[in-house]
Amino acid sequence: MKRLRLLSLLMIFALFSSLSFAKNQEFPGRDIYLGTDYIEINDFKSQFNHVIVVDVRSKYEYQTLRIKDAKNVPLNSRSFVKDMRDIRSKNPGKKIVVYCNGKTCMKSYKAASKCKARDIKNVVAFDAGVMDWAKTFPDKAVLLGKSPIDPSKLIAKSRFKKHLVDPEKFATMVQDDNVAVLDVRDRFQRMGMGLFIGVERQANLDDDSINQHIKNSIKNKKTMLIYDEAGKQVRWLMYRLEANGVSDYKFMKGGTRGYFKKLKERMRI
Repeated sequence: MKRLRLLSLLMIFALFSSLSFAKNQEFPGRDIYLGTDYIEINDFKSQFNHVIVVDVRSKYEYQTLRIKDAKNVPLNSRSFVKDMRDIRSKNPGKKIVVYCNGKTCMKSYKAASKCKARDIKNVVAFDAGVMDWAKTFPDKAVLLGKSPIDPSKLIAKSRFKKHLVDPEKFATMVQDDNVAVLDVRDRFQRMGMGLFIGVERQANLDDDSINQHIKNSIKNKKTMLIYDEAGKQVRWLMYRLEANGVSDYKFMKGGTRGYFKKLKERMRI
């Protein structure tokens, strides 16, 4: 009888453990940042008019798609802590909700934990991210400066993947005369060096000059070949490209990290 009870208890424990694991599989950052407070999407919506919302992504991502009324304080900016302290001092009794792209984006957790370490209180991570929010509450989202948004205009990951090209194929395509190659990494990632010297142009995503490159590609009827650091930032550029009528474009899968990974693999052979 005791063995049966023990077996039953073990089965119940295993069931609860598996359910907990499944939940954290959806939000992997919750296991990594165990001491960081987070807020669920429905709780966030019910408190929306009583909290301060802060987008901790880059200026470019913020300008592309954001939660309505959100302030932009990029996590990687030098003034992040100072800016967050200013927000806290101006809103002493309000909860601050920080967010980034989605469930696998760690910036919201990093921002909340950084604030906690600097004694900036009552800062929580909205870890479902801007994409889930925009799909669920389009009237509380802004896309390319317009609100409410049409959820059907949000670019699905499956459509993004159709524009990805393996680094080796990308490097081959660069040799075509009928392409325009654009490096959209920031200056720190680039460190003054591009992958395709003499062929490519450089433009930060936050820089308005990128619009001129888009116009030139349309005018000259060239295929745009674009790469970033890790193959993720370019997804936000799709909105700007398609808003300008560009359909002929490709991104390098994995960005420069993917490029050098493939290069190392080839060197081992």
